[in-house]
Amino acid sequence: MGPRAGALANPGLILFMWLTAHCSRPQAEGFSQGGLDANRANMWASANTSLLQGFWCQPASQLSQDQLSALIRRMASQQVLLKAWQLSCLANLAAQHGLQGDFALHPPDLLLFYNLAQVREADCRAFTRRAAQGDTELLANLPDQRAALQHLALACLGGLPPRLSASDLLLLGVLVCDMDPSSIVASDPHVLQNLQRCPQLTPAQQAALNTLLARGRTMLGPPSSWNLEGLQALGTLAAYISPSLWMQVQEAMGLAFFGSMVATYRAGTLSQRDAKRFVTSFLEAKAKSWSSRPKRGTGRPCVRGNITAAMLQDNLFLLRYDCLQLESCLGSCVLRANLDPLLQHPLPAECQRVVKAKLARVYPSGIPEEQLQLITSLVYLYSFTEISQWNITSRNTVMALLASDVALENQTEAILQKFLDHKGRVTSALLMAIGGSRLCWMSPQQIQAIQPSEFRLAGALDISSCPQSRKNVLYTKAREAFGSTGSTAAYYRFMRPYLGGAPVEELQYLAQANVSMDIHTFTNLNPQVLQNLSVDKVTTLLGQNVGDLQKARSHPAISSWLRSLNRSALGQLGLDTDPSGPTHWTTTIPNTIPWAPHLATTSRRPGSEAPTSGSSPAHLGYLPLAVALPSSLLWLLYWGTLGPSADYSWGTCTMASEHSNVPAPHAGNLGLVDGVGHQPRPPCKPQAHGTWLCPIA
Repeated sequence: MGPRAGALANPGLILFMWLTAHCSRPQAEGFSQGGLDANRANMWASANTSLLQGFWCQPASQLSQDQLSALIRRMASQQVLLKAWQLSCLANLAAQHGLQGDFALHPPDLLLFYNLAQVREADCRAFTRRAAQGDTELLANLPDQRAALQHLALACLGGLPPRLSASDLLLLGVLVCDMDPSSIVASDPHVLQNLQRCPQLTPAQQAALNTLLARGRTMLGPPSSWNLEGLQALGTLAAYISPSLWMQVQEAMGLAFFGSMVATYRAGTLSQRDAKRFVTSFLEAKAKSWSSRPKRGTGRPCVRGNITAAMLQDNLFLLRYDCLQLESCLGSCVLRANLDPLLQHPLPAECQRVVKAKLARVYPSGIPEEQLQLITSLVYLYSFTEISQWNITSRNTVMALLASDVALENQTEAILQKFLDHKGRVTSALLMAIGGSRLCWMSPQQIQAIQPSEFRLAGALDISSCPQSRKNVLYTKAREAFGSTGSTAAYYRFMRPYLGGAPVEELQYLAQANVSMDIHTFTNLNPQVLQNLSVDKVTTLLGQNVGDLQKARSHPAISSWLRSLNRSALGQLGLDTDPSGPTHWTTTIPNTIPWAPHLATTSRRPGSEAPTSGSSPAHLGYLPLAVALPSSLLWLLYWGTLGPSADYSWGTCTMASEHSNVPAPHAGNLGLVDGVGHQPRPPCKPQAHGTWLCPIA
């Protein structure tokens, strides 16, 4: 198969290139000039998970109804987890092909993005039940869609009943997480199963949960009769139990459950957030119930005996040594030799400060690097000045310190700076390991120091949580990395995560190129830049996804833009024509522009005269490396168009429609950058029906 067949490649890129090019050798078995023959449609029924996770809407829009249906069903059977930006546009593609009615065979997450107005009354309960199995956090940028889903569910029930029955709760699933606390209290005890799926409970919901548990009408019974099996069945909900309820639990049972929770945390299957919440509440209860607890004071003696290495292996360690006893009974030698087992306990914040103070006395010149990799849970306590005393030379140390979810902005910048000061480099591997959110907390100078080639190899990093100032810097860095990409489609694919910092000229260019931006990316644009876009530009920019404005109209950025429109503009979007009142949608949203599966070609991208900072062109070999596809699937999707040899064979590439004004591709003028930084490609020969005969190699 040649050396290239075994190379690492991003699976989404393989799918993207294969579907977009539509190149084939005339005699290639199972292929035709228009794409896949019918006997190849079942390819989607056997695609692997890695390939499906790289789903990209633009090439998928060229699939037939049967192929798209097979693709979606394969995603459901493989339980493929897609991102919100992928699901929103896939839902629109499914609707265009009339596939929404097959929702029972589609992934629950996808149902969350469907047009709920098209759900038939007869399908209401079945649709809601399947959608309620999805992750509603995916709708974080679509508040109106999330609210509409809740209204649909209640409509299926004929309105909110006084008490949610077990069957009602089975229907509602994760949607209970959005319900009023009073509804939770009045629900059937099975509501606990629903609440276990909530990523986090609000304070009011936590109070409702404790009210429900205190009444003793759940499967656990009254707190005085709780047993270990019942408590363990609560899962992470146990972290929300109030101190007043723990005081009613039998002491032996409480101790047994405490030990099981600490063991679960030490095994890595309970999050630090939940573990600390549970320990804090449980210890507060014990502090109130143990009248013999020594009073707080300074310099008091160790009354429970010096802490040994063996004691740190005990899951009940935190019950035997409170934070004051920890300060008095933990010696320097034991701390130095047993820092790891000590920090494997979910220490309350007060105890963490005790450990930090002891480390400062043990290591007055700074914590040694081999110990730094063990203190991830303490990083948030250290100041920029204190971190400046550390010696960070290893990439593994950086990844350990920043992989935790407790380091804040100052710590991130300081840790990276110490690494850079020791001639360290921010590589693609490091970027992928620490995640896109850490980019938000790097200084602009640190971001600029990242080599464009490393940024390219890191792939798509999620920077949606970054402040606008960092998004602007990261957009500039992304332009260095991807600005020389040879086609509009590939350029948009790699720039999409960083468009939150894009200027208005970039968005106008993308609108002209008919990229059909997904609504998730659109809501993350700079709100001030969004204000400078006209209705026509937004409509063209969103393309087939323009109807999704309905699902996000209460999002702050979208709401602000809508308020800036006059009555005529609102009417053009299919909205009520009263800009001062609440925004509603008419029954039909006009499709103002046709969906073009091929991206248009314009003369030049904004600022594309030349790559900056010595950036080399983004050839395919520099595109993100993520997953090695099985060679047979790689051959089918990409190299299947080649013969056994790797010489230049002529194949047919569909470049545009018959009436398109897209210029012929030629060496030195590729796509939108006039060939800047590109190697010459062999010329293509014009054929009939808007196709070009191109050498494949």
